[in-house]
Parts: sequence; C-alpha cells; structure tokens
Amino acid sequence: GDPERGRLVFASCRSCHYTDPRLGHGNGPNLHRIFGKIAGKQPGFDYYSVQLQAAEFVWTPQLLYAWLENPMQATPGTTMMSNGVPDPGQRADLVAYLQQVSMLEFAP
Repeated sequence: GDPERGRLVFASCRSCHYTDPRLGHGNGPNLHRIFGKIAGKQPGFDYYSVQLQAAEFVWTPQLLYAWLENPMQATPGTTMMSNGVPDPGQRADLVAYLQQVSMLEFAP
C-alpha cells in the first residue's frame, strides 16, 4: 500500500482515532504503534466492546487489513462506528500509513 494515500483514507478515521501518542485516546483508541499490541487492551481506553476485550489476538498488518474489511463481521458487537474500508486498495494504503506513522518518534 501507499502510506500517502493511506493518510487520506485515515482522514475519515480521525474523528475517533489519533496517531499521535501525545493526544491520548479519542472516541476510539490511539493507533500509534498499534501493531504488536493485544486487541482490546490499550491502557487508558475504557470503551472496548466485551467481545474485543475478550479477544486474544495481537494486531499485525495482515490481521488489521482483514479486520478492516468489515469490523462488525470480524468482531460482532464491536463499538467501532465505522463500516470499515471495503476497498482492498484503500485498506492496503491505510495499513501502510499506520505502519509508517507507528515508526515516528514524537517529542513529549
């Protein structure tokens, strides 16, 4: 995917999610360095669905790509308000953007 195009796709996600760790969580969890984290367990975010809290998977680029196709189907009962990103190219771009931004260091 293309991270620059992914940044544009992420624009619709910004109403709930941040990628700058200094901003904390929004209506959704902060997605900075999301890869390698256990789903539903980000400290300080208290609004995960019961289903996501019970999940035992770790976010990988491949898993997030698949999950974003249809979050409601992937995790029934999810509190995520988006219908996901059904377009495969846009999903790949979004995951590439999240990978890129997760490598950034932010000054405190």
